[in-house]
This record gives sequence, C-alpha cells and structure tokens, in this order.
Amino acid sequence: MPIVSHQSLGHAGDASLLPAPFPEVQDLAVCVVLPAYHAGKTLEATLRRLPEGCCQDIILVDDASADDTVEVARQLGIDVHVHPENRGYGGNQKTCYRLALDTGADIVVMLHPDNQYDGALVPYLTGFIKAGVVDIVLGSRIRRRDEVLAGGMPPVKYLANRFLTITENIVLGLNLPEYHTGYRAYHRRVLETVNFEACSDDFVFDQQFLVQARVHELRIGAVPVPTHYGPESSSIPLGRSTKYGLGTLAVLGRYCAYRTGWRSQELFRPRARQSRASGGI
Repeated sequence: MPIVSHQSLGHAGDASLLPAPFPEVQDLAVCVVLPAYHAGKTLEATLRRLPEGCCQDIILVDDASADDTVEVARQLGIDVHVHPENRGYGGNQKTCYRLALDTGADIVVMLHPDNQYDGALVPYLTGFIKAGVVDIVLGSRIRRRDEVLAGGMPPVKYLANRFLTITENIVLGLNLPEYHTGYRAYHRRVLETVNFEACSDDFVFDQQFLVQARVHELRIGAVPVPTHYGPESSSIPLGRSTKYGLGTLAVLGRYCAYRTGWRSQELFRPRARQSRASGGI
C-alpha cells in the first residue's frame, strides 16, 4: 500500500475541508523531576535510561539524604536543589513542582530515582499529553498478577494496591489500573490548577493530588510500565504503609463529602499561583 504524504492530503478535495476529529500533536517542553532520598547508588542507572532529547530540564531535589546523592547528581551535571532538613516525600514533590514550573516547562514528569521505573518510557508518557488525549499519565505497574509478583513486588503490597485501586475507582468513577505509582506525567495546567501545596508532606500526597485532579475534572490516563525491585529500591515500612492506606481512604471520604456539598475544603480549592520567591522553596 502506498504511503500518503501530508502534502497530497492537502489536495484531497472537499474532504480536506472537514474539521479534524483529533487535536494537533504539540511540541511541548518537558522537565523531569526526581524527588530523591538516599538515591546515590541508583541515580546514575535511572538517568542512563532517559532517551536523549526526551526532556529539556532535569531537576533533582534531595530531601536531606545522608548518603552521596547530592555529590553523584552534581557529577552527572543535573540541576540539584537540597533541603536543609527532611520535609517528607510530599514536601519533596512540592519543591520539585515549584521549580519545574519556574523552568517554563509544559509537561512535568515525576520519576523516582531508585531505578525501579524505566526512564526510557518518558516519551510514551508525555506523548499522550502532547497529543491532547489526557492531562495526566500514570505509569502503571499492574498488567498481570504473575508478572508483577515476578518483578519483585511483595504479595502484601500487591494485595493492598489492588484493594485501594478498586476502591478508588469505585469512589472516583474512574477505571485506572493503579493509583500508587512513582512514575507520572502532568501537563502544566494540572500543576497550576490543583492545590498541591495543601496536600500532605507524607506519602499520601500522591493520592490527595489525584483526588484533587478528579475534583477539577482533569483527564487522567495510564500506560503500562515494567518495574524492577532491587535491593536499593525504595519501600514504605509496614507502619507507614498502614498510615498511607488509611490516609488514602480518608481522602476518598473527603471527596464524598465534597460531592455532597462540603465545597469549602482547602484541599479542593484551585491553587493560587505563586512566584518562586513566595513559594517557600
């Protein structure tokens, strides 16, 4: 079958006058942010997987690590920002997003620097946003149970993931394969809309953020990504995992309250745009 060129399509008669059913794919600037804590052993391997030209900026925010994360990052030539004290996983992301917005990026990709996720897939996550399909893309680790467990995900963590994801889909009216990934891409307007400053500084930040996105009717999608659970991969201890699960259920409860009339919650108000100086980096 012969290939139809764009030039020939421009002379196709009346059909060329029909409105395009899909938006044009945009050339958007991408910034990759790395919320880091004790990632010295895995950072270089994580960055090595990023395809050349997939992003214009790479920012690492170190959350007062006691290892050589900062030294390794500086040797690799990426933009490094250091918290003088530990602010927590959510607090780290808040700094990441403020800095990313200051670069002028159109898309911000959040990638855990523990080499658990494959950075080679950044163009696929950002591609759906550039094509105007969605505003948020999640890198989903869940395709088949045997595949996930063979990749090293602990069975208890898998069961908790499935329970929380099913519950979130029911409450939020979505159909996502998972919500608990450390690999995400956001259009700039997402970060300018949701009040992420009001989210927790702890691990439940991610779930509060997605519920905020649902409140503001932002489009959320997911793509499958392989994962690797090595000895240096980050994990949440049992006690904090329990707190995280309960926090996820709590924010779903707040969403239900919002839907039934409690609209004054700070968590669900639109974000007030802030300058870098007032953002508290």
